[in-house]
Amino acid sequence: MLAGEFDLVGAVEDGRSLVAAARKLGPDVVVSDISMPHLNGIDAIRQMKRDKPDIKVVILTMHQNAAYARRALDAGASAFVVKHAAPAELVMAIHAALKGKIFIAPSLAGCILADIKRGSPRVDPATSVSTRQREILELLAEGRSAKEIAELLSISARTVEFHKYQMMEGHGLHNSAELIHFAIKQGIVTI
Repeated sequence: MLAGEFDLVGAVEDGRSLVAAARKLGPDVVVSDISMPHLNGIDAIRQMKRDKPDIKVVILTMHQNAAYARRALDAGASAFVVKHAAPAELVMAIHAALKGKIFIAPSLAGCILADIKRGSPRVDPATSVSTRQREILELLAEGRSAKEIAELLSISARTVEFHKYQMMEGHGLHNSAELIHFAIKQGIVTI
């Protein structure tokens, strides 16, 4: 879809690979989803921006949700496009990002601007958990066991359980199912 106008330098299937590829390949623009295995798109943006603050990230997602758009923009995204509106909006969003501008899908722009005009605070429910805890939540939501998570993150299963306990205790939750439900409902984890 973009090949006629842009050079594709890489493609990946998960958030951690996205961050690694952005580091290695140094693209001008990254097109990413929010929902990805191993590391969600918003956390991937934060990591890419830490490595290379001037990198441009365009979110292309099925989530037509103003809260997700605000979180992505707050994390450093240059554009937020809903998949059903592509390809025309995607091309416009990439061009805007390359020029240092912000592009928001017209279907969401009104909601975001209304929130700003009302003075609605930019609340990020994900601030209640650390980056490591978000990684663990993502993997739990994928159905991984504590042992599998420990192996993937190169930590002990005991550390995984400690983080789970801390999150459950902090939010008054009693088991992993409640924790995963809370994380999805609060937008910390996307499935």
